[in-house]
Amino acid sequence: MNWDPSRLSAHLRDDARGIVTVGSRSTVPVFPVRARLCFQDLPRNGCACGWSCTSLLLSSPDTPICFAPARPTPTEMNSVTTFVAAAGGPLESHRQRVLGGSTFVSTARPSLPLPLGSATCTPPTTAPGAARRAALPRMAAAAQDNSKRALRRAIVSGDKFNRKGFKDTADIAKAEMSTEFTSELIAELREAAYTIVRGGVTVQLAKAYGFCWGVERAVAMAYETRRQFPTERIWITNEIIHNPSVNARLRDMGVLFVPQEGMVKDLSGVAAGDVVILPAFGATLEEMQFLTETGCQIVDTTCPWVSKVWGTLDKHKRAACTSVIHGKWGHEETIATASFADKYLVILNMAEAEYVSDYILHGGDRDAFLAKFSNAMSEGFDPDKDLSSVGVANQTTMLKSETAAIGKLFEKTMLQRYGPADLTTRFVAYDTICDATQERQDAMIELLDGGAVDLIIVIGGFNSSNTSHLQEMAEHAGVTSYWVDSAECVSANNRIRYRASHGEERVVDGFLPAGPVTVGVTSGASTPDKVVEDVLERVFMIHKLSAEVPVGAST
Repeated sequence: MNWDPSRLSAHLRDDARGIVTVGSRSTVPVFPVRARLCFQDLPRNGCACGWSCTSLLLSSPDTPICFAPARPTPTEMNSVTTFVAAAGGPLESHRQRVLGGSTFVSTARPSLPLPLGSATCTPPTTAPGAARRAALPRMAAAAQDNSKRALRRAIVSGDKFNRKGFKDTADIAKAEMSTEFTSELIAELREAAYTIVRGGVTVQLAKAYGFCWGVERAVAMAYETRRQFPTERIWITNEIIHNPSVNARLRDMGVLFVPQEGMVKDLSGVAAGDVVILPAFGATLEEMQFLTETGCQIVDTTCPWVSKVWGTLDKHKRAACTSVIHGKWGHEETIATASFADKYLVILNMAEAEYVSDYILHGGDRDAFLAKFSNAMSEGFDPDKDLSSVGVANQTTMLKSETAAIGKLFEKTMLQRYGPADLTTRFVAYDTICDATQERQDAMIELLDGGAVDLIIVIGGFNSSNTSHLQEMAEHAGVTSYWVDSAECVSANNRIRYRASHGEERVVDGFLPAGPVTVGVTSGASTPDKVVEDVLERVFMIHKLSAEVPVGAST
């Protein structure tokens, strides 16, 4: 390999896409970012090529952030790809051994308005400060431990990693949230045993609904962060929760959302000294490393129920089990969870679980198995070897009943395959469905079993997994149900735009019957009470308007 900076610069002028792909699978990226690559002499002074410096999750405190122009020796790294470029040819990436299979695959792109080859450029923005220098020995020790658990602990114990919020601004944040998200109508429903009647519309509210503790905590921490750092740039790596109104409010407050297109994130704008919020779903280990190495102030709002699942994966590793994760492989929470596993397989539902069970018992077409789960398994996964011992975990928002059934299926499978003497070493499972998910699903069952509702309105973000399962429960019960994300889905002409549980968008005219009607209402764990009130006010308005229009009259 020739590391001639001038030849590299010439190539980069022709290819400035600068896509960096990071993922736990080789075929579909899970944590892709854009990055800027700097080749500069040590010590960190001016960059000879006009590139700004970006921290790239280096393997130890002795490894420089920027590669020197001289030919480097390929180095085993903790969780990063070594970047190499052939003279004048396409940029290449050499994958290194990594923890759990996550890798960087990168090209470089110019990040400064200076001509390539300029003698000077601005100093690197990721020069290590005291807090960053203090974190490096901990991360190096974790790398020697070769444990993702140890690495995560090293990161979260840093001086610039906050998991508790900010007491100084907590009261202000609480007052703001109360003003923006609470509802007098929902308070009235609770005081009236969850049932009220208005103008011929009876509303029955599920007894567990709306904001859960983890979501409320995450949003409060985001509000506190904005007040604690009034002048700093604040980023969030994903939606704080799956609710459009809450995320829009954070944008109004000046919080920047890391750009994302599909599965591709662009972290090139994040610099040392910026404040970065990790959302309620969590963030991948690679993201956490990247932000720590960059020198950011990190505010971690990850729900404790999510991090509990990460602890379960640690137990799987100690038991030498592959983690079978019941979840959606493209969901932010599952992406984060998978990054903490060594060997894993993500299954969506009972049908996929039965497919895997059959393979364990009878074998099958290995290539077909790998193709089926190509987006949902750790790199290098071998179903003929890696399914000899399994541990079951889950995305916390999945259907409780299905997760329990999947766990029993794999327990039965391993018992049948290996016998009772080996069962304790072949299968482990822990209850990782969060209390809030379970409570909302139980309340939905109670609402459905009551048999008194004519229809149900489920309110929550269209990308909310826990809300989709509430809709799914109503559909399976055969009750007319409409999943909406805001009052804008309900039109004054008695038209509703909604989604089915599998994601198909539909429109129904005349969804609200004339005359007395009983409407069941529930909302996902990311839905503020104020959004529920806004939807119900639309329902009351439509019913009132329909009662005022004579039968047969045009509207």
